[in-house]
Amino acid sequence: MMDPFEERIRKIREEIDADPDNAFWHEQGIGPVFQASPEARIVLIGQAPGRKVQETGIPFNDQSGRTLMSWLGMDEPFFHSEKVGILPVDFYYPGKGKSGDLPPRTIMASRYHDRLLACMPKAKLRILIGRYAVDWYLKDRMKENLTETVRNYKDYLPEYFPVVHPSPLNQRWQKNNPWFMEEVVPALQKEILRTFTG
Repeated sequence: MMDPFEERIRKIREEIDADPDNAFWHEQGIGPVFQASPEARIVLIGQAPGRKVQETGIPFNDQSGRTLMSWLGMDEPFFHSEKVGILPVDFYYPGKGKSGDLPPRTIMASRYHDRLLACMPKAKLRILIGRYAVDWYLKDRMKENLTETVRNYKDYLPEYFPVVHPSPLNQRWQKNNPWFMEEVVPALQKEILRTFTG
């Protein structure tokens, strides 16, 4: 017999797929990309799937994902296990804009995130990945910009841990802000360990 939370997740997935605002992808046979389980202890909240991720249907199945796994101190099997939830702000690849991918549609987060999070009752830590996720969840609690919000991650614990997006496009930012790898990433790994063992 299916766990009631798993059944609710399945129904929400079907609802997202059938949402009229997702007809463009539904008509192409493309389903929503996310990972949710009642056994999840942490939830990674990102922006939107990239093209490769959408093609495979596997969250963070790209270079950004490999970088993120190294930051989290996780291997791929654990990252894609029932212990980790992954919810993007938008469940579909938004397409290309003039300067990179288009922004995610926040209407998807507004309709479905609370319901999906309610299906993961064991999840205590939400890792906010990139500006769009940080904007959506921290709102007026953000500092003057994303850099300062990430630098002051302690202000959002124990519920949230904001980080920059692991995209290769952010390599210059990381080079200009060495404290992120020196201080924030080790603290992130420590917080994850505390969440799983505490």
